[in-house]
Amino acid sequence: MIFWTLAALAVLAAATLWRARAHEARVEERWPPSGRIVTVEGHPVHVREAGEGPAVVLIHGASGNFRDVTFSLMGRLARDYRVIALDRPGLGYTPRLGNGGASILEQATLLQKAAEQLGAERPIVLGHSYGGAVALAWAVHHPESLSALVPVAAASNPWDSPLSLYYKLTSHPWLGPVAVALIAAWVPDRVVERAVAEVFAPQTVPDGYGAHFGPGLTLRRATLRENALQRASINAEIRALHTRYNEIDVPTEILHGDADTTVGLSIHSEPLSRQVDGARLTVLEGIGHMPHHAREGAVIAALDRAAARAGLR
Repeated sequence: MIFWTLAALAVLAAATLWRARAHEARVEERWPPSGRIVTVEGHPVHVREAGEGPAVVLIHGASGNFRDVTFSLMGRLARDYRVIALDRPGLGYTPRLGNGGASILEQATLLQKAAEQLGAERPIVLGHSYGGAVALAWAVHHPESLSALVPVAAASNPWDSPLSLYYKLTSHPWLGPVAVALIAAWVPDRVVERAVAEVFAPQTVPDGYGAHFGPGLTLRRATLRENALQRASINAEIRALHTRYNEIDVPTEILHGDADTTVGLSIHSEPLSRQVDGARLTVLEGIGHMPHHAREGAVIAALDRAAARAGLR
């Protein structure tokens, strides 16, 4: 009995690894890199650029890649700005920074150096959701290297709810690698598509977004693992960071929907608007967690105001 049990587990493990590799190859063929790779102190960073004018850096949220901000927002901004979208470490086509889960400070430092290497020494930095936390870390720890800050539905302040069972499992030291291999092998891409729809609620997903975004890219083993580790540590990292928001001295335009159930307005952006001197908060009525799609014009207007306040427009 023990022999047959071990044999069955070995077959399952082999099938899982084969299916995971096949899935990753398939999705990377369908959604290959859409930008170019730059090397920052020996580490590859996937970037995409468009437009001319004052520099703007776009930092995407959790579980995704820069395809989220290049669906529509980047093209509209490129009419007036030089726009730089970057994949965060471990997501999209920027490799992980080690195996421990990159902190928001480590990510901010890498992306800041990438922007500087591209000639954008003091860009406006716009970060969405988790990317907003990275943008805030950039502003606190590298204050001389940005001109203005635009947090959009940003995770910015500590919260009390516990880590979900999913992230506890996928970030676990030894259960995590097993779990992400099983997910990559056996979970269909449509599960991610349903999760995307929940994030957009109460709005609907724009036509063509799923095909552009590449949900299968999220279900790669390295991406699942890195995203889980980042998600598991962000609350503690924000707890340490948020006491320093009073040091931010660049023009700051905050946007947040009052129907956001992913990153709550009252927990995050309302206190943030009081913590950053001179920050302006725009509350978007009836808008959920994706203002840069649901109210793209409002996001662009906020960035224009930040540029004007910074003397760039």
